[in-house]
Amino acid sequence: MNRLHPLSAVTLALQRGVTGLSMPFFVVMVLSSISDSVDIGWVFWLAPIGLVAGIGYGIAYYYRFAYEATPSTFDVTSGVFSRRSREIPYRRIQNVDVSQSIFHRVLGLAVVSIETAGGGETEATLNYVSEGEAERLRAEIRRLTAETDAEADTDERAAPADGDDSATDVGEQGQQTRSRDEGKPTLLFDLEVRELLLYALTSFRWGAAVFPIAILFFFGGASSGSGLVPAFVLDIARPFGGPETLDGAGMGPLLVLIGISLIQWSVATYVASAIYTAANYYGFRLGRAGDDFVYERGLIQRYSGSIPVEKVQSVTVTENPLQRLVGYAGLWVETAGYGPDSSSGSQSAVPLAETDRVYRFAENLTGVESPRFRSPPTLARRRYLVRYAIVAAAVVTAAFGLAQVTSLERWYLAAVVFAAVPPAAHLKYVNLGYFVGEDHLVIRSGFWKRRTTVVPYYRIQTVSTRRSIFQRRLGLASLAVDTASSRTFAWGSPTIDDIALETAREIHGTGRERLQSALRERAREDDIGLSVDFT
Repeated sequence: MNRLHPLSAVTLALQRGVTGLSMPFFVVMVLSSISDSVDIGWVFWLAPIGLVAGIGYGIAYYYRFAYEATPSTFDVTSGVFSRRSREIPYRRIQNVDVSQSIFHRVLGLAVVSIETAGGGETEATLNYVSEGEAERLRAEIRRLTAETDAEADTDERAAPADGDDSATDVGEQGQQTRSRDEGKPTLLFDLEVRELLLYALTSFRWGAAVFPIAILFFFGGASSGSGLVPAFVLDIARPFGGPETLDGAGMGPLLVLIGISLIQWSVATYVASAIYTAANYYGFRLGRAGDDFVYERGLIQRYSGSIPVEKVQSVTVTENPLQRLVGYAGLWVETAGYGPDSSSGSQSAVPLAETDRVYRFAENLTGVESPRFRSPPTLARRRYLVRYAIVAAAVVTAAFGLAQVTSLERWYLAAVVFAAVPPAAHLKYVNLGYFVGEDHLVIRSGFWKRRTTVVPYYRIQTVSTRRSIFQRRLGLASLAVDTASSRTFAWGSPTIDDIALETAREIHGTGRERLQSALRERAREDDIGLSVDFT
């Protein structure tokens, strides 16, 4: 069994020591406020005890943590008081990621994360190993995973008759091919500086909103009239009719302040998002090593990892309005238990490239024929028109209600939102489409972030028909296609929205039949179904 790098013991001891030192402060302060029998002076002798106990626990955890790559599983043993032993079969491993911060690179350390199918969470994390050990582990796990998959493919074939060595020859040939393919990765895509800047400027990550909020709290003390709003926010809003201070401010100036603050927050979030994206995808490179994608990216925090091609569930092309305007798009892949928008983000095969090139990549990767999209019936567009009209009516109603309890005038100007209803319904409708191919199902949806997802039939887990109350009245249905990938709130299952019920049933039946045909074909040909050639 192998141990982590010795510096891990130092890091763990410091982390646990700080925790042990701070806990007595918190506990004693809370208890002293509840009971007079607890003296605040207890902190001065409890804190050193907590510090020593934390350091001891961190060192013990280091010595009790061990890992080993066996021929069939990757084993991890951890725990001080409660021991935990994990045996991770190689056939379940989806990704092996290596990350390094600036601190890690200076010390020659790395963090290795092993992701498995079934939830998208990290199954095992090695904090920390040397850079050489990280590369050795990644190469070793990739090799053992390939051998395990090759053995499984061989076992699935019919047992050969006496004297028939054909199955053995095929298995040995596959292993020889994998061995020849391993080595230095072949470069498939290199994100240029111009593409990185375009990606940063045309992307918007809502998670970056925490940065302006943090700045707001940091400067909250330098305020005028209230400790809740920084002075610079009031200074910017004042020329537009904002209040001098919050004390005694009228509703009109407060609404101006809210509007200006929202604009400031949006601009700050956009800038923070661009900086984060540029730093996160700096130096992005995608390569091929055997039957795996290998990637590396990041300026401050450096990431690298591998994505087994045979475990890719679907491929998605993403475009927002700004990217469509300049003719660019991105390409994402999903593996089992590990979907887009996960924490490590290793699923981005091509962050941004010219749209034609990205679609060509997607076609080469999946082998899908050029899709001829079909649109939902025009009845769906009428449904969107009614839906957005109800939203607009709710906005006007809210403005009217606000006018009744405040000095807000001209509430009726909110009715201007009705002008956006027809174009919104039209854009929603024209960006929907689906294509039922011979080997793949292609689904397109979304305007603000249009997604075109290619799902091979043999990767489909379930196909479900969904009908809301309004859809049942109109004779419409939505068809959701689930794979083994891990989905997030922001990235749901590919869904064909608002098609005729009979069409949904027809696609449902067709998908089931072609799924069975694809599985039989793959069993005969032993084909992974995806190409790793982007050229």
